[in-house]
Amino acid sequence: MAGAIKGYVPGVFDLFHIGHLTMLRQAREHCDILVAGVVSDEMCEAAKGLKPAVPLAERLEIVGAIGIVDETYVETTPDKREAWREVGFDVLFKGDDWKGTPKGDRLEELMAEVGARVEYFPYTAHTSSTALRAMIARAEARGR
Repeated sequence: MAGAIKGYVPGVFDLFHIGHLTMLRQAREHCDILVAGVVSDEMCEAAKGLKPAVPLAERLEIVGAIGIVDETYVETTPDKREAWREVGFDVLFKGDDWKGTPKGDRLEELMAEVGARVEYFPYTAHTSSTALRAMIARAEARGR
């Protein structure tokens, strides 16, 4: 599609929850083509120190099946310029917990280098995979 805006939403999308859904819905409203960059198990483990609860193949299937994204892409490196080279997006969407932070500023710089921009959406703080994982761990500890 000539002149179409291609958007990109990176994420682990582990323990898929309302925050993920909200981010994808918001991104969909701001582009013509939407690609979800699903972080590989290995990259998640290297970056966050933990392996996703849901394997990559299943996370790809879930994100691709909800009817919001046009494509999924497996992120195997934290360098978003690599994703840009592979996907060719115009705008990268992130939660506003990144806005104004050193990592957000750096992301904006890297995207500007390739002619893409970063757009932020409100972060869903009350639900996160980290919070869900902690809740599951507490429940498991009580069940012992």
